[in-house]
Amino acid sequence: MTRSAAFALLATAACLAHATEGGGSTYPRGVENFRVGAVPPPGVYLLGYGNHYAADKFIDGQGDNAGIPGFKVRATAAVLRGVWSTKTEVMGGNLVFHSIAPLVNLKVSAAGNSQSKSGLGDITVGTGVAFHHSPQLHTVVGLDVSLPTGDYDQSNLANIGLNYLSVQPLFAVSRIDPNGLNADLKLTLNLNRRNKDTDYRSGNELFADYSVGWRLGNGWTVGVGGHAWQQLANDQSGGADVANSKTRAFALGPSLKYDNGKGWFFTAKLQRDMAVRNSTQGTAFWLKTSIPF
Repeated sequence: MTRSAAFALLATAACLAHATEGGGSTYPRGVENFRVGAVPPPGVYLLGYGNHYAADKFIDGQGDNAGIPGFKVRATAAVLRGVWSTKTEVMGGNLVFHSIAPLVNLKVSAAGNSQSKSGLGDITVGTGVAFHHSPQLHTVVGLDVSLPTGDYDQSNLANIGLNYLSVQPLFAVSRIDPNGLNADLKLTLNLNRRNKDTDYRSGNELFADYSVGWRLGNGWTVGVGGHAWQQLANDQSGGADVANSKTRAFALGPSLKYDNGKGWFFTAKLQRDMAVRNSTQGTAFWLKTSIPF
């Protein structure tokens, strides 16, 4: 990847989409943790997420530091997610609706230039069907849509929106044992549309958010978590493929959860990017909590 291409990628770096066109995603990689496949019983729930991401490197397609002078990304987000778990049955599961609204503060620096932006990022809406196969095994099949609602200008160094729509079919599974192994996996296929302002289309991607831990019997679960990210096709600019533009990354770090057994829980994890191609390499800290109504 050329230096000019790398700068183009940095233009829309964001907290919940760490890279950009040619190397990023509308999907918030690594966002999910324990209980991702276990939708709560029918009712209305408010979930809160907190995230801080810091990166000082942009990794090119060969796995080398692109060497962009003074490159830094610092992003913090507070995210509200409303979930309506209905009593409507579909194929033995219950119908679920949700929406996600991120408030983002982003600062990007590169080659002596710096810019900060704050505001509402790209909103996600979605629906799915939640299945409870046993007290230990739970799954979700769903479809999310990421909407281009965040502020965007192709001349900016920092953008909190990505300016294109993405459709996200997903599957999640959770194994929950009150005194043993807990494991979770969420698979998301991210189907990206074109950025009309730049005539650029990011290639479709596959994400896997995962966690594995051990429930200690007193409400606490300790383990590890992270994500894997693989872009399935090259980006396109003006309808033509952009060579060597596929992104990939893997992240791993410690993870924990506390559950009071009455519908309230929180999770926390720290994860470090590794095996990165065509994206930023940094460290993310995530918090998540659920409040039933």
